[in-house]
Amino acid sequence: MDERHDRGSRRRLAAVGVIASGLLVLSQGVAFADPSADEVREEIERLEREFSELNETYNQAEEDHEAAEKKLEDVNEDLEAAQADFDELRGSIKVLASTTYTGSDYSSPAYLLGSSGPEEVLAQAADLGYLSASQQSSLDRYSEQREKLESLQSEAEETEKEAQDKLDEAEDAREAGEEKIAEQEELLEELTAEEQTAATAGVNTVSNSSSSSSSSGGGATYDGPATGNAKTALDFAFNQVGKPYIWGGTGPNGYDCSGLTQAAWAQAGVSLPRVSQDQFYAGQRVSWDNLQAGDLLFFYDSSAPTHVGMATGDGRMVHASTSSKPIGVVDLTSYYRDSFVGGVRP
Repeated sequence: MDERHDRGSRRRLAAVGVIASGLLVLSQGVAFADPSADEVREEIERLEREFSELNETYNQAEEDHEAAEKKLEDVNEDLEAAQADFDELRGSIKVLASTTYTGSDYSSPAYLLGSSGPEEVLAQAADLGYLSASQQSSLDRYSEQREKLESLQSEAEETEKEAQDKLDEAEDAREAGEEKIAEQEELLEELTAEEQTAATAGVNTVSNSSSSSSSSGGGATYDGPATGNAKTALDFAFNQVGKPYIWGGTGPNGYDCSGLTQAAWAQAGVSLPRVSQDQFYAGQRVSWDNLQAGDLLFFYDSSAPTHVGMATGDGRMVHASTSSKPIGVVDLTSYYRDSFVGGVRP
């Protein structure tokens, strides 16, 4: 992981700790109060942001886990080859030690007392300068290979632990994110249908445009102003409307926010990084007022954004929001304007 990822990971993990402690106080307050629709709306918006932070932590941990797993495969291949070379050299060393033992005065029982094996015999002989140049070379190669093998064994153990730690980190983030969704649902259950609509208006205002769509995953038709590669990307993204949000999802059955934008632009031949904070640095930066159809919109953290959607060019955005909502098209309300930290044109 590079330094920026490392800093981002530390920020995200610190944020998770703060979030967790804050929620304890919040949940106690909500349990004994009767919040208004506006108060619930504020909490829903806060939980939405916290969910996105946990989603980014999950995605980065998954990326790091996969990288560690790949590294472990490579290390194990090197380890297997090193073990084979070591075994072959050790056989040669045994023969050499036997020859040294039977053909030299210095290999008497008194000299060999305390020697633990052929390596020790040759090491003592080498110390006394009794080995020929070729014998010394064989011993040196054997010693180097033994050190390499020991180093690879240690690296394999460390890499395996790193992979497991990252997997655990991802699962912790996913579980915490699902708790955010459960808390949102609990808050909304206390409200009437009208109040629920008002409380989620900022983050869940589905557009009433003429685009045809299906909430069952049948997709939607893009009819906005995009052309060229942007239209190709948006056509794909709209076709995913109705599919479920999936943690770490990269398709085809479902996506998370950056998985959707990555897959959509891939249809236009543009390769985007996997996680939101990397996609933020993967193109020309554009402001809110200069957004065009197909541009990526980033939210919440100006140095390491944790949520991304795609502008449709007509005041809307298609995105994968949270696990409680399918992929959809939303109006760019004041909530999104206030949370916006930058746009990118791939």
